[in-house]
Order: sequence, then C-alpha cells, then structure tokens
Amino acid sequence: MTSKAIQRRPCSSETDKTSEKRMETTVSDPVTEPLLGNCVHEDKSKIYEPATQSDFWDGTRQECLRWAHLLSTFIAQSARKIVNVLSEFGSLIARLFGCSSATQGSQNGQTVPLNLSPLQVERLRLLRQRLDVPYDCSSVKHQDALKELWRLAYPNRQLPPLKSDLWKEMGWQNSDPSTDFRAGGFMSLENLIYFARNYPDSFHRLLHKAEGKRAEWEYPFAAGGVNISYMLVQMLDLQSGKMSTKAGVHFVQLLEDDEAAFDNLFCVAFQVLDAQWLARQASYMEFNEILKSTRVQLEKELTTGCISSVQDLPSFRMLKR
Repeated sequence: MTSKAIQRRPCSSETDKTSEKRMETTVSDPVTEPLLGNCVHEDKSKIYEPATQSDFWDGTRQECLRWAHLLSTFIAQSARKIVNVLSEFGSLIARLFGCSSATQGSQNGQTVPLNLSPLQVERLRLLRQRLDVPYDCSSVKHQDALKELWRLAYPNRQLPPLKSDLWKEMGWQNSDPSTDFRAGGFMSLENLIYFARNYPDSFHRLLHKAEGKRAEWEYPFAAGGVNISYMLVQMLDLQSGKMSTKAGVHFVQLLEDDEAAFDNLFCVAFQVLDAQWLARQASYMEFNEILKSTRVQLEKELTTGCISSVQDLPSFRMLKR
C-alpha cells in the first residue's frame, strides 16, 4: 500500500499571523513619507497667494493714476488747440474791443492801455521812423521829392531851380523851400505830395485859394502844410511813443486797415483849417489860432463814436478827388 503524504493544512491562527506580518511590511511610515495634505498645501502656496487689502488699493491707485495722466494729456492738447485758434483771431478781437475801450477811456477823461495787433505795431513803428527824418537839401531823394511837388502843383509850368523866388508862389516863405521844413521834416513834404496825388481837386482849390472870400494877407499854402503836419504829430503824441492822448489812442486803431492813415488825416486837417479860415474871415496873424481850433475839431471827431477809418470822420466829406 502506497503511502500518501499527508499535507498539513495551516491553521487559521498561523494564517492570520502571516498576513499581519505582511501587512506590517507594506504600511507606510508616517514620519518618513509626507502627508498629502502638506504636499497639496505647499503647491498651492506657490500657485496662488490671496490678495491683501493693501495690494487691492495699490492696484486701484495705479489705475486711477493712469486715467488721470490720460485726462491731463487730453486737456493740455485741447488747451493748445484753443490757444492757436484764439491767436488767429487776436487781431479781430483787439479791433472789436479796442474801439469800445478807447471810447470808454475818452468818456472818463483817461487814456487806456493799447492792445495792438502785430500789423498796427509795425505800421506805428514805420510812422515814427518817418518823424525822425529831417529834410536834407543835399539829398537827391529829397530834392527829387520837392521837384515832384512842383510838377503836381503846376503841371504846365517849367520846373524852377531849387532856389528861386518862384517857390514863394506855392506858399514857401523864402526862395529856398528847405528852410521851411524845420518843424515838419521830410514827412511834411511827403504829406503834401500825398495830398496832391490822392485829392488833386481839393489840393488845387486850396493852393490857388479858389473858394470863398479871401483875406488880403492869406496864409502861405506850403508852409501852412508843414505846420499842419507838426500839429498832428503833437495831437497824436507820436514822438513820445506813449500814445498818451485820447486822439492818439483812437488814431492808432485806424492803422489796422489804413497804412496811410496819417497822410489821409493830414488831407482832412488841411481841408478843415481852410474851412475855418473862411468861416472866421481870418488873416495871416490869426493862423496859429485857426490851427488850434482845427486841432480841437479833429480831436472831437476822432474821439466821438466808433471811428474805424479816416473816411468815417465827418470832415472827410469835404475832400474832393
């Protein structure tokens, strides 16, 4: 009989001990292996960090500063554009307010500060330059101007020498006209030439004393013109450069549209003087008195109302071309 090996079946107690021993070798050591919670917390700390209250306000402040910078830039650019537009109309604004302010200053008996355009400043400068030029009898230019005046006054007569008694017929006080320019300078000769060229009818009527009842001793035409030029310079206060007279403040506004405002005013003044001369039936010894009354009338016309040109003066209507 064959013997059989009998296998011994392990008991449950041994099996439990073996399983327990195997489990003990697979359970992780809590000291040597990090916890999952700790690992996840460490990763989150690297990815996300909660914003504090101070960080929130820092971000808001930076955003506000950015918008404030954009707004200030826009305002600055807009302001520059507005200034450029206003500068284009500076001359027009000066003219609109210059007339009313000058009128108000006249009513108060005071002069006002001038707000002149660049064109007015330049024309006033050129006018003052003309004042500083004396008549020079050795200057060919001045000699030619005097000859031109003779040709305009007497187009059908032969030109006399620069020193001749024939010049007295025009109203020079001596045979040498250059001696009569002391007060008015070369500009007074230019005024007479302008009068002859632009208002020839009035020029010749006054030269030849063609109107009204004349005195036996009349005022000399040419020398009278030199005195009128000098009177206007004093009335407008052109030499001082301050424009401190009411008439001067109003006159300088006329330079904006009329480069020859002074020459035109000279023609009006000559016509006013002759009209007052006839009205008073004056004679030679009363010339200075008539010249003063002429100044008073011109000052009144310049400072009454809003005059934008010499042509707006009431006395301008007396001139004839």
